[in-house]
Amino acid sequence: MDEIKLSMDCCAKIDGENVISRELEGETVILDMKTGTYLGLNQVGTRMWALIQEYGSLRRVLAELQKEYEVPPGTLESDLLELVDQLSAKGLVSLRAMDECS
Repeated sequence: MDEIKLSMDCCAKIDGENVISRELEGETVILDMKTGTYLGLNQVGTRMWALIQEYGSLRRVLAELQKEYEVPPGTLESDLLELVDQLSAKGLVSLRAMDECS
């Protein structure tokens, strides 16, 4: 399978068996039980994480964020892609083609 290049035209898939997350006071800690890799998220990152879990599709996540935050769309898109890049680099999500969203 070809490697998917990160863009708004892909999905982020979380490994539900190995990756767990816990929210406390608006912030989230994500842990890969298999590797011990973890990442802490602020409030906005926590909302992005929740939407990634719900939708997978980065376009859909961005659309929902635009409804909730009064921030220029380019800023939200850039922040979302940066977070997904970090999540992917740490093995906390895998990138999929849009037709593999579910």
